[in-house]
Amino acid sequence: WSGMAGHDIDYIALTGALHTMGRRDEPPAPPLNLVGDYGGGALYLAFGVLAGVIEARSSGKGQVVDCAMVDGAASLMSMFYAMKHIGVWSADRDDNMLDGGAHFYDTYECADGKWIAAGAIEPQFHQVLVEKLGLTEEAFPARMDRAHWPAYSKKIADVFRKRSRDDWMKLFEGTDACVAPVLSMDEAPKHPHNVTRETFQTAFGVVQPGPAPRFSRTAGAINGAPATTGRHSKEVLQAWGVAPELADSYIKSGAVIQT
Repeated sequence: WSGMAGHDIDYIALTGALHTMGRRDEPPAPPLNLVGDYGGGALYLAFGVLAGVIEARSSGKGQVVDCAMVDGAASLMSMFYAMKHIGVWSADRDDNMLDGGAHFYDTYECADGKWIAAGAIEPQFHQVLVEKLGLTEEAFPARMDRAHWPAYSKKIADVFRKRSRDDWMKLFEGTDACVAPVLSMDEAPKHPHNVTRETFQTAFGVVQPGPAPRFSRTAGAINGAPATTGRHSKEVLQAWGVAPELADSYIKSGAVIQT
């Protein structure tokens, strides 16, 4: 399909990734364009280029780094294909341990309409989760049996609806219940963990994620604010070899936007 146009949703559809995402009896849910464009594409390409540079330093030879977003997205699915092979991954959405099917790995609505994320997979974490909810392990005798998950999920959902998200987070603070608030993009930069880590930074008047990963000796930095439409029109035209006077005429006429 190399001659056909496509976008992230198409690439992850081809790999089996999109089919796994979403609730039972609902359409597959697009996970923004994180899986194909960025996860399977940009990050795999960066990894490939760096690996190629390291290899070239030892061999003295260069090579082509062939990085297709479909290949990268498929690679990200490796664990799930392995789980399918050994019989612990169902083809049905919302029926598996990591897709919202399990009661201990899901999101739950609170009394204020906000949401909590729970990921208490291991037994010691599950025990903390249910105890903080005022339940007992005896209420979940078949914790890993997917046939019981819908009933167990309902038990937990009923409890979470009794308090606000902030009240629950005060209760879970400092515990190993693997619980976190589902934060909006406005809330995330203000969360104490993100503030302490400086995960988000205000640079050029814009709140945005800071550079990642971090380096102890050669620290990264934000180079500018997200570009607005037309901000670099003149520079782009010049890079394409358009004469300055012609570029100015395009902008003056309104054929090209320059902000």
